[in-house]
Amino acid sequence: MRVFAFGLGYSARRILARLPGVEAAGACRDPESARAWRRDGVDAWSVDDEAGRRAIAETLAASEILLVSAPPSQSGDPALGGFAASIAAAHALQRVVYLSSVGVYGDCSGAWVDESRPPAAASPRAKLRLAAEQRWMAFGQARGVAIDALRLAGIYGPGRSLLERLLSGEARRIVKPGQVFNRIHVDDLAAIAAAVITAAGPGGIWNVADEEPAPPQEVVAFAAELLGVAPPPEEDFATARLTPMAASFYNDNRRIDVGKLRRELGYRWLYPTYREGLQALAAAGEGRPGA
Repeated sequence: MRVFAFGLGYSARRILARLPGVEAAGACRDPESARAWRRDGVDAWSVDDEAGRRAIAETLAASEILLVSAPPSQSGDPALGGFAASIAAAHALQRVVYLSSVGVYGDCSGAWVDESRPPAAASPRAKLRLAAEQRWMAFGQARGVAIDALRLAGIYGPGRSLLERLLSGEARRIVKPGQVFNRIHVDDLAAIAAAVITAAGPGGIWNVADEEPAPPQEVVAFAAELLGVAPPPEEDFATARLTPMAASFYNDNRRIDVGKLRRELGYRWLYPTYREGLQALAAAGEGRPGA
């Protein structure tokens, strides 16, 4: 299997690691990052380098799976925007796995949301995600290529969790009554993406989240207890001083239904809730100095 990844970053590294034996190639922006990936056995190239762009186009021609994790910008999806002709001409392409966001659902007033719910993206970020997702779906329909849109909850994992943010003093315990969030451990995300790829189904939309939406202040308190530190004080959302970006996350309230993953892929979570995920990270020394 030949896999090409647009956006060689935190999630893509773990997804590719779940696909042993594949021929992996990919694109990123930073030339030094591309060189580091090549040292790790991934045929990686920078999209900002002319020779790299030529190599990307040549490699795409023989790729069977396209993994797209690069975020969209005001210019649209960077893969389709910069390499539409090469992707359209990729004769071996069978499947595209696009990493989208649960943000495309918009605010659901705390209701449970499955994949049948029509998207109602409200924030600028979510609207860009939805537009990119829809463009990939249209490409798949036109080309007869399976498209899987993985709508992701907030990703956490090694080096990117509340444990680090607590010890750095960045974590806050914002309280907005009735507000809940889902999240997803990066290892569950990687395992789900690998399962979607290897199952070789017809494509579709997948909610990718843990099994327990929870109030964010409770998650912060649990993480603090694991580290044996005092949790930050509770702050009322109505009066808390938040950046516009931070405040925007509280505009959408929903509970993500992941029953489709259980029914159609038989998936069983490595970390069903934030508790198992944070406990595993704490046991591995995450968040501790020198970890």
